[in-house]
Amino acid sequence: MLISVLLGAIVGALLGLTGAGGGILAVPALVFGMGWPIQQATPVALVAVSSSAAVGALEAFRKRLVRYRAALFMAAAGIPATALGARLARALPQRLLLALFAGVMLIVAVRLLRQTLRAGAAPQPESALCVARLNPATGRLAWSWATGAALAATGAVTGLMTGLLGVGGGFIIVPMMRKLTNVPMHGVVATSLMVITLVGGGGVIATMHHGASLPLEVVLWFSLATAAGMLGGRIASHRLPGHQVQLGFATILICVALGLMAKAAIA
Repeated sequence: MLISVLLGAIVGALLGLTGAGGGILAVPALVFGMGWPIQQATPVALVAVSSSAAVGALEAFRKRLVRYRAALFMAAAGIPATALGARLARALPQRLLLALFAGVMLIVAVRLLRQTLRAGAAPQPESALCVARLNPATGRLAWSWATGAALAATGAVTGLMTGLLGVGGGFIIVPMMRKLTNVPMHGVVATSLMVITLVGGGGVIATMHHGASLPLEVVLWFSLATAAGMLGGRIASHRLPGHQVQLGFATILICVALGLMAKAAIA
Protein backbone atom coordinates (compact mmCIF):
# COMPACT_ATOMS: atom_id res chain seq x y z
CA MET A 1 0.00 0.00 0.00
CA LEU A 2 2.99 2.31 0.52
CA ILE A 3 3.52 2.56 -3.23
CA SER A 4 -0.12 3.54 -3.85
CA VAL A 5 0.10 6.18 -1.10
CA LEU A 6 3.27 7.69 -2.59
CA LEU A 7 1.80 7.67 -6.09
CA GLY A 8 -1.43 9.26 -4.90
CA ALA A 9 0.45 11.99 -3.02
CA ILE A 10 2.49 12.83 -6.13
CA VAL A 11 -0.57 12.93 -8.39
CA GLY A 12 -2.48 15.00 -5.81
CA ALA A 13 0.37 17.49 -5.48
CA LEU A 14 0.38 18.00 -9.24
CA LEU A 15 -3.41 18.36 -9.20
CA GLY A 16 -3.10 21.08 -6.58
CA LEU A 17 -0.31 22.85 -8.45
CA THR A 18 -1.78 22.70 -11.93
CA GLY A 19 -5.53 22.30 -11.45
CA ALA A 20 -7.53 19.55 -13.17
CA GLY A 21 -4.70 18.97 -15.68
CA GLY A 22 -2.65 17.05 -13.13
CA GLY A 23 -5.14 14.19 -13.27
CA ILE A 24 -3.71 13.06 -16.58
CA LEU A 25 -0.77 11.59 -14.65
CA ALA A 26 -2.92 9.31 -12.47
CA VAL A 27 -3.07 6.47 -14.98
CA PRO A 28 0.65 6.55 -15.92
CA ALA A 29 1.53 6.64 -12.21
CA LEU A 30 -0.38 3.41 -11.64
CA VAL A 31 0.91 1.84 -14.86
CA PHE A 32 4.56 2.43 -13.92
CA GLY A 33 4.29 2.31 -10.14
CA MET A 34 1.99 -0.69 -9.76
CA GLY A 35 2.86 -2.47 -13.02
CA TRP A 36 -0.80 -2.48 -14.08
CA PRO A 37 -2.19 -2.38 -17.63
CA ILE A 38 -4.14 0.75 -18.54
CA GLN A 39 -7.46 -1.13 -18.31
CA GLN A 40 -6.79 -1.96 -14.65
CA ALA A 41 -5.45 1.48 -13.75
CA THR A 42 -8.38 3.34 -15.32
CA PRO A 43 -11.13 2.92 -12.67
CA VAL A 44 -8.74 3.53 -9.75
CA ALA A 45 -7.43 6.72 -11.36
CA LEU A 46 -10.94 7.90 -12.18
CA VAL A 47 -12.15 7.48 -8.60
CA ALA A 48 -9.25 9.56 -7.27
CA VAL A 49 -9.45 12.27 -9.95
CA SER A 50 -13.26 12.52 -9.83
CA SER A 51 -13.24 12.81 -6.04
CA SER A 52 -10.65 15.57 -6.17
CA ALA A 53 -12.57 17.36 -8.93
CA ALA A 54 -15.76 17.14 -6.83
CA VAL A 55 -14.05 19.05 -4.02
CA GLY A 56 -13.01 21.79 -6.43
CA ALA A 57 -16.43 21.86 -8.09
CA LEU A 58 -18.23 22.31 -4.73
CA GLU A 59 -15.91 25.15 -3.81
CA ALA A 60 -16.51 26.82 -7.19
CA PHE A 61 -20.26 26.21 -6.93
CA ARG A 62 -20.37 28.12 -3.64
CA LYS A 63 -18.68 31.03 -5.43
CA ARG A 64 -21.28 30.76 -8.25
CA LEU A 65 -18.64 30.14 -10.90
CA VAL A 66 -20.04 26.84 -12.24
CA ARG A 67 -22.23 26.97 -15.35
CA TYR A 68 -24.22 24.05 -13.99
CA ARG A 69 -26.75 23.83 -16.85
CA ALA A 70 -23.91 23.57 -19.36
CA ALA A 71 -22.10 21.08 -17.12
CA LEU A 72 -25.17 18.86 -16.77
CA PHE A 73 -25.77 19.01 -20.52
CA MET A 74 -22.18 18.01 -21.29
CA ALA A 75 -22.33 15.24 -18.71
CA ALA A 76 -25.57 13.92 -20.24
CA ALA A 77 -23.76 13.58 -23.56
CA GLY A 78 -20.51 12.36 -22.01
CA ILE A 79 -21.64 9.62 -19.64
CA PRO A 80 -23.10 7.36 -22.38
CA ALA A 81 -19.92 7.87 -24.42
CA THR A 82 -17.81 6.46 -21.57
CA ALA A 83 -19.35 3.04 -22.24
CA LEU A 84 -18.11 3.17 -25.85
CA GLY A 85 -14.66 4.25 -24.68
CA ALA A 86 -14.53 1.45 -22.10
CA ARG A 87 -15.54 -1.10 -24.74
CA LEU A 88 -12.81 0.13 -27.07
CA ALA A 89 -10.26 -0.03 -24.23
CA ARG A 90 -11.04 -3.72 -23.71
CA ALA A 91 -10.80 -4.44 -27.44
CA LEU A 92 -7.62 -2.52 -28.29
CA PRO A 93 -4.15 -3.97 -27.60
CA GLN A 94 -2.19 -2.61 -24.64
CA ARG A 95 0.57 -1.33 -26.91
CA LEU A 96 -1.85 0.86 -28.88
CA LEU A 97 -3.44 2.25 -25.70
CA LEU A 98 -0.02 3.18 -24.34
CA ALA A 99 0.84 4.94 -27.59
CA LEU A 100 -2.49 6.81 -27.61
CA PHE A 101 -1.98 7.93 -24.02
CA ALA A 102 1.53 9.12 -24.84
CA GLY A 103 0.19 11.09 -27.80
CA VAL A 104 -2.43 12.77 -25.61
CA MET A 105 0.21 13.73 -23.05
CA LEU A 106 2.43 15.25 -25.73
CA ILE A 107 -0.49 17.32 -27.07
CA VAL A 108 -1.22 18.63 -23.57
CA ALA A 109 2.47 19.39 -23.01
CA VAL A 110 2.75 21.35 -26.26
CA ARG A 111 -0.36 23.36 -25.39
CA LEU A 112 1.07 24.19 -21.97
CA LEU A 113 4.37 25.30 -23.50
CA ARG A 114 2.55 27.53 -25.99
CA GLN A 115 0.50 29.10 -23.19
CA THR A 116 3.66 29.74 -21.18
CA LEU A 117 5.41 31.37 -24.13
CA ARG A 118 2.36 33.58 -24.75
CA ALA A 119 2.25 34.72 -21.10
CA GLY A 120 2.20 38.51 -20.93
CA ALA A 121 1.19 38.86 -24.59
CA ALA A 122 -1.87 40.81 -25.69
CA PRO A 123 -5.23 39.11 -24.94
CA GLN A 124 -6.39 36.80 -27.71
CA PRO A 125 -9.45 37.94 -29.69
CA GLU A 126 -12.68 35.97 -29.48
CA SER A 127 -12.43 32.69 -31.34
CA ALA A 128 -14.04 32.51 -34.76
CA LEU A 129 -15.56 29.19 -33.63
CA CYS A 130 -17.42 30.78 -30.71
CA VAL A 131 -21.09 29.79 -31.02
CA ALA A 132 -22.18 29.86 -27.35
CA ARG A 133 -22.25 33.36 -25.89
CA LEU A 134 -23.30 34.85 -22.60
CA ASN A 135 -26.40 37.01 -22.53
CA PRO A 136 -25.19 40.45 -21.33
CA ALA A 137 -28.52 41.10 -19.62
CA THR A 138 -28.61 37.91 -17.53
CA GLY A 139 -24.98 36.77 -17.49
CA ARG A 140 -26.14 33.28 -18.53
CA LEU A 141 -25.48 31.32 -21.69
CA ALA A 142 -27.92 32.10 -24.49
CA TRP A 143 -29.08 28.63 -25.50
CA SER A 144 -29.55 27.74 -29.16
CA TRP A 145 -29.17 24.67 -31.37
CA ALA A 146 -25.54 25.69 -32.04
CA THR A 147 -24.86 26.06 -28.31
CA GLY A 148 -26.38 22.67 -27.57
CA ALA A 149 -24.44 20.98 -30.38
CA ALA A 150 -21.13 22.53 -29.26
CA LEU A 151 -21.59 21.50 -25.63
CA ALA A 152 -22.86 18.03 -26.55
CA ALA A 153 -19.83 17.44 -28.77
CA THR A 154 -17.50 18.57 -25.97
CA GLY A 155 -19.18 16.23 -23.51
CA ALA A 156 -19.19 13.28 -25.91
CA VAL A 157 -15.47 13.60 -26.71
CA THR A 158 -14.72 13.94 -23.00
CA GLY A 159 -16.74 10.82 -22.19
CA LEU A 160 -15.09 8.80 -24.95
CA MET A 161 -11.59 9.69 -23.76
CA THR A 162 -12.57 9.09 -20.13
CA GLY A 163 -13.76 5.56 -20.87
CA LEU A 164 -10.90 4.83 -23.26
CA LEU A 165 -7.89 6.14 -21.33
CA GLY A 166 -9.19 6.93 -17.84
CA VAL A 167 -8.37 10.64 -18.03
CA GLY A 168 -10.56 13.24 -16.35
CA GLY A 169 -11.04 15.25 -19.52
CA GLY A 170 -10.09 18.72 -18.30
CA PHE A 171 -7.54 18.96 -21.11
CA ILE A 172 -10.46 18.57 -23.57
CA ILE A 173 -13.19 20.59 -21.86
CA VAL A 174 -11.14 23.71 -21.08
CA PRO A 175 -9.72 24.39 -24.58
CA MET A 176 -12.98 23.43 -26.32
CA MET A 177 -15.06 25.72 -24.08
CA ARG A 178 -12.58 28.53 -24.63
CA LYS A 179 -12.92 28.07 -28.39
CA LEU A 180 -16.68 27.48 -28.54
CA THR A 181 -17.92 29.85 -25.82
CA ASN A 182 -17.07 33.27 -24.38
CA VAL A 183 -17.35 32.10 -20.78
CA PRO A 184 -14.52 33.63 -18.68
CA MET A 185 -11.61 31.35 -17.82
CA HIS A 186 -12.52 30.94 -14.13
CA GLY A 187 -16.01 29.85 -15.17
CA VAL A 188 -14.62 27.42 -17.74
CA VAL A 189 -12.36 25.73 -15.16
CA ALA A 190 -15.16 25.55 -12.58
CA THR A 191 -17.58 24.05 -15.10
CA SER A 192 -14.90 21.62 -16.23
CA LEU A 193 -14.49 20.34 -12.66
CA MET A 194 -18.20 19.56 -12.41
CA VAL A 195 -18.17 17.72 -15.74
CA ILE A 196 -15.08 15.73 -14.70
CA THR A 197 -16.85 14.70 -11.49
CA LEU A 198 -19.99 13.48 -13.27
CA VAL A 199 -18.39 11.92 -16.34
CA GLY A 200 -15.58 10.38 -14.25
CA GLY A 201 -18.19 8.68 -12.07
CA GLY A 202 -19.86 7.33 -15.19
CA GLY A 203 -16.46 6.17 -16.43
CA VAL A 204 -15.86 4.14 -13.27
CA ILE A 205 -19.19 2.35 -13.72
CA ALA A 206 -18.58 1.78 -17.44
CA THR A 207 -15.08 0.35 -17.00
CA MET A 208 -16.21 -1.97 -14.21
CA HIS A 209 -19.17 -3.10 -16.32
CA HIS A 210 -16.71 -4.07 -19.06
CA GLY A 211 -14.59 -6.22 -16.78
CA ALA A 212 -12.19 -3.89 -14.97
CA SER A 213 -11.53 -4.63 -11.30
CA LEU A 214 -11.64 -2.07 -8.51
CA PRO A 215 -9.36 -3.08 -5.61
CA LEU A 216 -11.02 -1.18 -2.77
CA GLU A 217 -8.00 -0.99 -0.49
CA VAL A 218 -5.80 0.50 -3.20
CA VAL A 219 -8.61 2.87 -4.23
CA LEU A 220 -9.01 4.09 -0.64
CA TRP A 221 -5.34 4.75 0.02
CA PHE A 222 -4.64 6.19 -3.43
CA SER A 223 -7.66 8.54 -3.19
CA LEU A 224 -6.84 9.70 0.36
CA ALA A 225 -3.22 10.34 -0.60
CA THR A 226 -4.36 12.21 -3.71
CA ALA A 227 -6.61 14.46 -1.62
CA ALA A 228 -3.80 15.14 0.88
CA GLY A 229 -1.31 15.81 -1.90
CA MET A 230 -3.76 18.16 -3.60
CA LEU A 231 -4.09 20.20 -0.40
CA GLY A 232 -0.31 20.51 -0.17
CA GLY A 233 -0.08 21.38 -3.85
CA ARG A 234 -2.64 24.16 -3.48
CA ILE A 235 -0.67 25.68 -0.62
CA ALA A 236 2.56 25.49 -2.60
CA SER A 237 0.93 26.93 -5.73
CA HIS A 238 0.54 30.32 -4.01
CA ARG A 239 4.28 30.50 -3.49
CA LEU A 240 5.49 29.36 -6.91
CA PRO A 241 5.46 31.38 -10.16
CA GLY A 242 2.74 30.09 -12.47
CA HIS A 243 4.95 29.96 -15.56
CA GLN A 244 7.55 27.85 -13.77
CA VAL A 245 4.86 25.41 -12.63
CA GLN A 246 3.56 25.11 -16.19
CA LEU A 247 7.04 24.59 -17.63
CA GLY A 248 7.82 21.97 -15.01
CA PHE A 249 4.52 20.17 -15.56
CA ALA A 250 5.00 20.20 -19.35
CA THR A 251 8.49 18.72 -18.89
CA ILE A 252 7.08 15.96 -16.66
CA LEU A 253 4.38 15.19 -19.24
CA ILE A 254 6.95 14.90 -22.03
CA CYS A 255 9.20 12.60 -19.97
CA VAL A 256 6.28 10.36 -18.96
CA ALA A 257 5.00 10.29 -22.55
CA LEU A 258 8.42 9.15 -23.77
CA GLY A 259 8.41 6.48 -21.08
CA LEU A 260 4.99 5.25 -22.23
CA MET A 261 6.22 5.13 -25.81
CA ALA A 262 9.23 3.07 -24.75
CA LYS A 263 6.95 0.74 -22.77
CA ALA A 264 4.69 0.38 -25.80
CA ALA A 265 7.67 -0.42 -28.02
CA ILE A 266 8.87 -3.26 -25.78
CA ALA A 267 5.43 -4.52 -24.70
